Amino acid sequence: MRVQRVAALVLPPQSTFELACAAEVFGVRRPGLAARYTFQVCAERPGVVPTLAGYDMAVNEGLSALETADTVVIPGWHSRDEAAPRAVLDAVRRAHRRGARMVAICSGAFLLAEAGLLDHRRATTHWRLAAEFAARFPDVQVEPDTLYVDLGDIATSAGTAAGIDLCLHLARTDHGAAYAAHVARHMVMPPHREGGQLQYSTAPPAERPPESLAPVLDWATERLYAPLTIDDLAARAQVSSRTLARRFAEQLGVSPGRWLLQQRVTAARALLEETDLPVETIAVKVGLSSAANLRRRFHSLVRTTPAAYRRSFGGAPWTAGGGEP
Repeated sequence: MRVQRVAALVLPPQSTFELACAAEVFGVRRPGLAARYTFQVCAERPGVVPTLAGYDMAVNEGLSALETADTVVIPGWHSRDEAAPRAVLDAVRRAHRRGARMVAICSGAFLLAEAGLLDHRRATTHWRLAAEFAARFPDVQVEPDTLYVDLGDIATSAGTAAGIDLCLHLARTDHGAAYAAHVARHMVMPPHREGGQLQYSTAPPAERPPESLAPVLDWATERLYAPLTIDDLAARAQVSSRTLARRFAEQLGVSPGRWLLQQRVTAARALLEETDLPVETIAVKVGLSSAANLRRRFHSLVRTTPAAYRRSFGGAPWTAGGGEP
């Protein structure tokens, strides 16, 4: 499997966290994982780039780095009230035209929109910037409440930690669920949050914070093999099924049943990658009862069959030295 080239385009003053989101997923070598990405940082002009954190970065690469990148990351754009440099916009457009995947974290979506790459397409950004984004770019279909939107050739995310969610999602798309889970485990991060989940921005500050779903989510994740129902989850949370559904909608943006199905399919993906178990056995292990049911559910979420998925990602080809220590 070819190592993919990732280039992060920094724009002064650069946000350090958004850049770190991409660097952690695509640029850090981890024990037990073979390198699947190269990562470099570039700027309009090589040299010193100031950051929002009060220190400067030394950037050695110029815009020519975008000419060979498989993925171009825009990790935020703080000076979005100013016109983007023409050379930057031209380089971004050229990279997209030749087939590079364009990824914007938080306010980085403003740069892609200014380049015209988001016209008549879906995108998201930090919820605090969504109204400004929609007003400035009326041809973009803004989704203000979602964590990230992946269109294949272009992906955008909400602010801060949602950038990690998007980068892990892209790693999962490129190299499978087990690979992304290994990276997330090293980062001490949840391995998978769906892009349709909410940005947790809607509750007024004066309201009492909602009770976290984390305990019931952890409990259910450890029991995917069991025939869990919505009533089982509600009983564990000690609320009614209606209250549980409302909390899932408010905190995760999905129904309990949809969330449970996502977890079962994610578990099936990992087993397809890391074991040679028959599909029938995997279906039982993840609580989907039969191979036929697994195939149907798997295709509805992953858009391929378990057999085809195993051919692409089976055997954990990204491990090095016998796996993770």
